[in-house]
Amino acid sequence: MISYRDLLDHFWSGHNPCRPAWSRQYMSAIFTGDDEQQRVAEETARDVALERGADVATLIEPLRAFYLAEAYHQKYSLRRRAKATAEFEAIYPDLDDFVRSTAVTRANALAAGALDAESIGDLADEIGLSEGALEELRTGR
Repeated sequence: MISYRDLLDHFWSGHNPCRPAWSRQYMSAIFTGDDEQQRVAEETARDVALERGADVATLIEPLRAFYLAEAYHQKYSLRRRAKATAEFEAIYPDLDDFVRSTAVTRANALAAGALDAESIGDLADEIGLSEGALEELRTGR
């Protein structure tokens, strides 16, 4: 678990928040859950603007509704690993279960390069992925 401020620091450093979006679908945005989150998001946006010497284009507004992305957007990096994806879909045939699975999320992070193989534990023992699927997650092949 990380703090909200640490999450925002990661968010700001992961892209150029000063570049305007070329469409609403790809805009940079922070949707806040309460007044404190709104305050911290605006405060960190001001800090980023000062650091970069440019206005922040990221939208910051209260969350009104949440819509799950289409299935083909879910666990995008993992879906580029066909064998592992097929095995996970056999374990979690329902899309909601697939999306909410901690194991699938960790495997997606590994496939995206956000985790190393040691930090996700032994998925084979935890949920029954084959060695071939694990190798595909580790190497991309």
